Amino acid sequence: MGLGTKTWTIAALGAGLALAGCATTPTGGPRAKIETPVACEDLTVHIYFEPESAEVTDEGHALLSQAATSAKACKVERVKVLGLADAVGAPAANLELSKQRVASVTRTLIATGLPAGEFDLAAAGQQGAVNQDGEARPLRRRADVTLVMTAP
Repeated sequence: MGLGTKTWTIAALGAGLALAGCATTPTGGPRAKIETPVACEDLTVHIYFEPESAEVTDEGHALLSQAATSAKACKVERVKVLGLADAVGAPAANLELSKQRVASVTRTLIATGLPAGEFDLAAAGQQGAVNQDGEARPLRRRADVTLVMTAP
């Protein structure tokens, strides 16, 4: 046996041992018991609205449904919903619109079957819609929803 043959024999033996370590375990073996832990971390989604509207859009329904589905394996301790409005219009009207957005999002979440412990609902109206320079902040027509979750 020449040096080249010994090298190939050792390489083939090493490869065979490496592949044997990667062999699959029959169903029900030790590897079948490994479970991936559920990540029950807080989740925040932003639900955007059309101008002067409190109706949850199709995209908003999809986001809330996805959030509720993600939360099913967890214990939802609390749901925080904050309604916001932009700085266009009267402050009192914007506060009322924010409250309507909170109510609309909350109804939609309940309809998804979200198992929630308690709801913290708040409406900010246009408060915070204008920065220190007096410029209106864009995309304030939304509700911020945070699911506070723990492992079951």
